[in-house]
Amino acid sequence: MTSAVDAVRSIELVEHAPATRHSLPDAVGRALAASDVVDAAPDAYTPGFWSLRAGSKVGAVAVASPDGGPPVTVRVTPKVPIARLFFLLGYSLDPSRSWRDEEVEVAEHRDLLPALAHAVERQVDRALRQGLLQGYRATEESALVVRGRIREAEQIRRRFGAMLPVEVAYDEFTTDIAENRILRAGVERLLRLPGVPRDVRRRLLHQRARLADVTAIVRGQPLPDWLPTRLNARYRHALHLARTVLDGFSAEHTPGGLRIDGFLFDMNQLFEDFVTVALREAFRTTGAGHTARLQDSHHLDEAAAIRMKPDLVLYEPAGGTPCAVVDAKYKAEKRGGYPDADLYQMLAYCTALGLREGHLVYAKGNAPHTAHVVRHAGTVIHQHALDLDQEPAGLLTAVEILAQRLVNTPRV
Repeated sequence: MTSAVDAVRSIELVEHAPATRHSLPDAVGRALAASDVVDAAPDAYTPGFWSLRAGSKVGAVAVASPDGGPPVTVRVTPKVPIARLFFLLGYSLDPSRSWRDEEVEVAEHRDLLPALAHAVERQVDRALRQGLLQGYRATEESALVVRGRIREAEQIRRRFGAMLPVEVAYDEFTTDIAENRILRAGVERLLRLPGVPRDVRRRLLHQRARLADVTAIVRGQPLPDWLPTRLNARYRHALHLARTVLDGFSAEHTPGGLRIDGFLFDMNQLFEDFVTVALREAFRTTGAGHTARLQDSHHLDEAAAIRMKPDLVLYEPAGGTPCAVVDAKYKAEKRGGYPDADLYQMLAYCTALGLREGHLVYAKGNAPHTAHVVRHAGTVIHQHALDLDQEPAGLLTAVEILAQRLVNTPRV
């Protein structure tokens, strides 16, 4: 039996798999338990052992070792193939041109972080092949010559009537723009994470050198906004991936006094984003004129005190009346069926929106479809299962079939 002192330094888990036992220093176990990275609990019968179970977050984190040795690395592998995960990600970010396997080149990777780092580096390299994008940036500064316009109020407030220096504002044509700042921030975020392959790290360092003249974004500062234009079209895939890295669940914190560094991706959010975006695109191609609103805000009660936000509400072509409601749930079906709480939630949505039918969409299930009729109300709650193991074309076809069903959903 392995002692707590000789703790395992690398732990491999699979999302939503049964819990497994691992020998860990108590400080590391407590840090994991407090971090929301995985479910961690001390073994009730064997001191020094902890029960670990991964949820829906996938990726890798490293927990500092209390004895000064190498950190304990925890890797959580997604159940879906990496290439399929990137299709879901690419489609939810840009359905007009979702990433193909040859574009992101991730099929060779088994773990999420190496694949993501590889994809970001390749997309940044493609974006910068023609040189750094330039644009105008509003600049305010003190200068010895007049450039642009004089900021009269600032000149009076700061200079008390002195002629020099002059407070000026002007638009500067530069590479130090939002798009390049986001790319640099994404590259630097990956360089700080454990688990990035050495060859990919070397190429990321090269990309950072190409962006050396761009202002670095300090941790905690909000990311600058950018708008898609004809000029930054070659940057879009790289920007989407960089934002994914920067917006992902960060495990950079110190629960229990031990530092945790890493990157975790929430499969719940990924599945929800894919389902809602794919449905919205399917409604656009039906030609029926329906409008889909994502994360649509409503209230359950007459006093508008209880807010609810279904993942998607479909509206009729004329009058703006709701005609269907959808919630996406990345959950495994239990032996007895899907979680009952989802049914209660959907019933509340249907009641408040005046709908006779509601739709729950899951990532898997024992059957592609089941339905429940609510007693004394007649409300029908449908539970659909999408098979994420199928090829992208088949997955999108399944979403289109679901969209047709939603268009024909009756109202109260």
